[in-house]
Formats: sequence, C-alpha cells, structure tokens
Amino acid sequence: MKRTIFAAMAGALMLSASTVVANAGTVAVSWKTFQEERWKTDEAAIKAVVEAAGHSYVSTDAQGSAQKQAADIEGLIAQKPDVIMIVAFDSDAILPSIQKISDAGIKSIAYDVQFEDPNALYITFDNVGVGRLMAKTMLEKGKTEGNFAFIKGDKGDPNATFLFEGITEVLKENMDAGKIKNVCETFTDGWKPDNAQKNMEQCLTANNNKIDAVVSENDGMAGGVVAALEAQGLAGAVPVTGQDGDKAALNRVALGTQLVSVWKDSRVLGKMAAEAAVALIGGTAMDALPGSAKFSGGKKKVEMNSILIPPNPITKDNLGDVIDGGWISKDEACAGVAAGSVPACG
Repeated sequence: MKRTIFAAMAGALMLSASTVVANAGTVAVSWKTFQEERWKTDEAAIKAVVEAAGHSYVSTDAQGSAQKQAADIEGLIAQKPDVIMIVAFDSDAILPSIQKISDAGIKSIAYDVQFEDPNALYITFDNVGVGRLMAKTMLEKGKTEGNFAFIKGDKGDPNATFLFEGITEVLKENMDAGKIKNVCETFTDGWKPDNAQKNMEQCLTANNNKIDAVVSENDGMAGGVVAALEAQGLAGAVPVTGQDGDKAALNRVALGTQLVSVWKDSRVLGKMAAEAAVALIGGTAMDALPGSAKFSGGKKKVEMNSILIPPNPITKDNLGDVIDGGWISKDEACAGVAAGSVPACG
C-alpha cells in the first residue's frame, strides 16, 4: 500500500498550510451530487482541516444537474469565499461558471473531476492509473482472453475517458492479438447502478450470455453489473472490476462476485485538497504547493497545476488493507464469507 506516499504529500501540505491561518477565510464546495456514499467521506475530511485552520466551510449540492450547479456557484460567488472546490457534473458546461469564479478573484479547485481551466488546481487520484490497475488486475487474477464488456461512466465526465485510456493501454496487446474481444462498450448516464444494470442486461442479451469479463469503471455500477449477472446465474463466474472502495463492493470482493475495487481513500483526497485550499488562502501559489506538477491530459490539452495521488487495488489477497486502515470494519467486509476463503476474514 502507498500510505507512506500519501503521508509525505499530506504532511508537506499541512506544514505549508499551518503557517497561513492569521486571517479567517472561507472554503466553499460545489458537489455535483451528494447522493453517492463516498462524497460524505470526502466532506468530513475537508471540513475537519478547514475548520481546524480557523476557516469556514460552506457547500451546495447540484443534485446531478448542470443548471443547478451553475446557479449554486453564482450563489457561492455572492458569499465571497476565498476558494471554491468544484466536483463538476459536466466538465464543459461548468466552464463559464469557472470563469466567473476567476473574474471575482476567487481561486478554484477541480476536485476529483477535471474541468480544463489554466487558473484552477486539479487534485485527484491518478484516474488513468486507476484504469491501468483495473485492467492489470483483470489480466493477473481474472481473465486474459474472451469476450469483454466495458461499462464506462457518464459521457460528460472526463474521468470515464481517463479510466478507459488506462484500461485499453493495458489490454491493447491482448486485444490486438484477438485474445480479448470488445463485445460491449457503453457509457452509463450519471454513473448510476440501475443504468449500469440495464446496460449489462442488454449486453448479456446481445451476446447470448457469453461474457467472460466485465470492466466496470466504478463500484456503484459494478453493483448493477453483478445484479444483472446474478439474474443469469453468472455472478462470481464472471470477474467484475470497480473503484472507490465502497463498502458493498468490498464485501462483494470478499464474496467473490467482484474481482477488484481500486481503493481511492477519499479521506486522503479530502484532507490534501483542504490543506491546499488553506495554503492558497494564505497566499501560496498553486505551482508551489507540495506535490504540484503540470498536467495537460484532458481532451483540450489545457495545462493545469495538479496533484495526482496513487490508488491501491483491493482484491481478496489484500482486503486487510482497508480493514486495517479503518475504512471498513471486518464484520462489514466479511459478511457472509465462508470461513477460510479470504485471509483477512479469518
């Protein structure tokens, strides 16, 4: 696990942030939707750092609407915060709002989801790297050949493309050799599990259930995929990928119905982003933040200052990482697991 890297980067940010709390400021967050389990974890980490530094925290929930998010940001700008973090619902539609933030003299952070603006800081886990880890784990512990289904995220979210870039990079050799056949590739509106389930059901029907592996781009969708497989008696026989470290997904990993959940410890992401925001309030330049580097991997190739955090793929073999890290209890992770089948479950 790479917690030593996390600790070094986060520690350096905290050292920078700790020197700049003379004047109280405000950090605002515009969430694209607050319905997913993980965002509540992110928020708790952000608030803890911001409030400990003597600053205020405010937030809005766009509820999965680009129009509402634009209105939310207008409202946040009116409150004159020092920094606004944005989890963009639509990375292109959000750009006029980002320009308004800059025009108001407010600093912006693209949190987890990239929007391409040279004045913003982009902080996330390495999503191309997440895709690589999904595909690498599939080759090492799942399948190296056969009919593959690719259940991608929302078309308006660049993370869906970043992930697929990493996935196909790793699988390319086997795909070019004809060992892996892409028999189903689809975007999933809103990354919603029910939409993923429908996509998977259609994929199974179109291929007479002859699917050997499913590369799902996150855990929520993996839940929908597994439900579709279960209805056909295929759950556990067809390996499925995911990411985020959702508790239900980690239990599926232990049960064997999901091969891997690439764990992006959002407590680390939230903490580091908040420490960056506090440092920005104190006048630290974006390119002077610890761990900051230039990134231009978006579709428009706009160069941004960025902080990219390495993730950790969780399988049956290292399920103990998330238990020992306090991310999930042993009882939650191991519910229903047969004795002796998973090392971490005893």
